[in-house]
Amino acid sequence: MPIRARLIRSAISVLIALALAGPMPAAAQEGERAVAIAAELAGGPGATKLTLTLSRPVEARAFVMERPDRAVIDLPEVNFQLGPEAGRRREGVVQSFRYGLFAPGRSRIVVDLASPAVVGRIETATRARDGAVLMTIPFQRADREAFRKAAGAGDTTPVAAKAIAQEAADQRPLVMVDAGHGGTDPGAIAAGGVYEKDIVFGFAQALVARLESGGRYRVRMTRDRDVFVPLAERVRLAREARADLFVSIHADSISAAPQVRGATIYTGSEKATDAESAKLAERENRADAAAGAETGEGPPEIADILQELTLRETRGFSSGFARTLMGQLSPVMEMSTKPHREAGFRVLRSPDVPSVLVELGYLSSERDLKMLQSPEWREGVTGSMAKAVDLFFTNRATLGRPVATARRAASIAPVSP
Repeated sequence: MPIRARLIRSAISVLIALALAGPMPAAAQEGERAVAIAAELAGGPGATKLTLTLSRPVEARAFVMERPDRAVIDLPEVNFQLGPEAGRRREGVVQSFRYGLFAPGRSRIVVDLASPAVVGRIETATRARDGAVLMTIPFQRADREAFRKAAGAGDTTPVAAKAIAQEAADQRPLVMVDAGHGGTDPGAIAAGGVYEKDIVFGFAQALVARLESGGRYRVRMTRDRDVFVPLAERVRLAREARADLFVSIHADSISAAPQVRGATIYTGSEKATDAESAKLAERENRADAAAGAETGEGPPEIADILQELTLRETRGFSSGFARTLMGQLSPVMEMSTKPHREAGFRVLRSPDVPSVLVELGYLSSERDLKMLQSPEWREGVTGSMAKAVDLFFTNRATLGRPVATARRAASIAPVSP
């Protein structure tokens, strides 16, 4: 029986096999990712159902979370082949939903709730005409107290991202490149549906290639594909790998001010440079919640005077690199009115790894968006960033680094998530 035209092309072969051959053997199912080819919302204000059309059955686990109210559905790794508008429709208790890779081997759907609701029994059924599997996830409106109890019973432990192995024999400086957001957390979204997570990942890959081409550095990424990595995990990966520099790549958006454009370089500080920087840090620090991974919000604890001094020295190196980077980027790209600012970004809290966060531009600006998608622009900017890295390590070799102090402090008090 033919597959309907609306089904995504990449799933056609899977569905035809299911229709012709019947149920797949268990061994074959286990070795192949399920494909999600459609998602539909139906129901009313009191009860709403989300139905996924899948190429094969998968196990699902659901829980709910408060502040903000949302439901989380964890799945094995799924190849989502859904249209860009799939999660933006509101229906009943469902405000919207997003989906993606949450961790290696694991996908997640995060449902933003319009009102408190609990998840009922998830059921699956095989559609006779083509063998596709329909997974139905019911949401039932609940009062605040019942929802709070359900949220308290949920498992919100974040899953660690892939560990980065330490290469003790290689003494070249290690640069950790952090592509912001990812997986179930798209970051900012441009008017045309372009995701920040995709823009910054492409840029991060280009920067890694440029740094590696010179042979002077070891270079690693906190995520090497479209996967969610918690903020504290990004910091942990850099520290465990004993990184010498951490560069986080982002792109901002201000829909109410499309005329605002330009790049800004941020370094970490408990006190923000201005209200705008504080608001941006607050938005970025909510990335874990957007992906359905709850973590603490408090600042890192200073165990003793030794670690406090290490943190101060590290932030001095961070500010020095930010100024060097600003000098290299200014001739090749538009900078904001205050190109170097400070704010309390959680991803910049490593006490012993110099760290900066670069906002490349604004997705809300047509000019910036066009620039961010230009291969020629990307080549020029990554080249200038690589020059800044060269200058940083040339100066660093002269100044030296308190390695023993930093590492002993790190063993005393790990960074709070």
